[in-house]
Amino acid sequence: MHRVGVLALEAVVPFELGIPARIFGAARDSAGNRLYSVTTCSLDGRPVRTEADYELTVSHDASLLAGVDTVVIPPFHALGSIREEGRLPDALREALAAIRPGTRIVAICTGTYVLAAAGLLDGRPATTHWREADRLQRMFTTVRIDPDVLFVDDGDILTSAGVAAGIDLCLHIVRRDHGSDIANEVARSCVVPPWREGGQAQYIKRPVPGPAAAGTAPTQAWITERLAEPVTLADMAAHANVSVRTFTRRFRDEVGTSPGRWLVRQRVDLARHLLETTDWPVDLVAVRAGFGTGVSLRQHLHAAIGVTPQTYRRTFRPTPTPAPAA
Repeated sequence: MHRVGVLALEAVVPFELGIPARIFGAARDSAGNRLYSVTTCSLDGRPVRTEADYELTVSHDASLLAGVDTVVIPPFHALGSIREEGRLPDALREALAAIRPGTRIVAICTGTYVLAAAGLLDGRPATTHWREADRLQRMFTTVRIDPDVLFVDDGDILTSAGVAAGIDLCLHIVRRDHGSDIANEVARSCVVPPWREGGQAQYIKRPVPGPAAAGTAPTQAWITERLAEPVTLADMAAHANVSVRTFTRRFRDEVGTSPGRWLVRQRVDLARHLLETTDWPVDLVAVRAGFGTGVSLRQHLHAAIGVTPQTYRRTFRPTPTPAPAA
């Protein structure tokens, strides 16, 4: 039986703390035997204050982690020096150092901070909650943070995005260990989808942007008012009254990307807004967002956030509104 140790740290988030026990605990072989044992510990074996209004009593201290096959670190809100300085408290650093080489290590949500501060993610890909992705990347520059995915599997170290993405990651681990049939049965038992389309990019709130406070800001504002129209790079440069080469250089210096990529991003964001707030046909959304056809919109939306317009709309649209008159 594969042994899983879950480390509950101060101000642990109860929802994510319970994911490993729930998902791994539901994994059974064809004879009904459990495939994983899951044990929760704290650093010192004492009760742990949660992020909610109660404490958790555990029966083990962190020495448990030296004898398990997989270690899971759920998110916790008392990040303190870890989030501010990238420094682990002594007791946590010692607990991680005692983990046997070759042990699989899993971080859910902001638990990724712990692995990064321990140096376990240097030069490796990882993810975390999209709200923390930029900060984590700035603090740990050698880690390759992907803010758009639900989880990252880098062999012996796996990380997930926020909250329910821990379910996706644990199901992936079951699938990797025992195949799709067992993972799908676990998903049925837990009443969750065995595989979610797309990544966390679809959950990042990006309102249709206004102009930036930069030299090309007037042209950016001019473009955002004409997203449904065919706007070329030459049109942008002409509006800014500079050459195409100069405009491209200035735009990249100010915005950090090319005008073409930026324009696609604005159109994708507008399409997302329209899919969320209207009941317009996909083809009409495509025209209003400047993609021209539903096929083009589907291609660009899938490239940006990994889902189709219909899937995105089912997930995020509130009360629909009628399509406008032609």
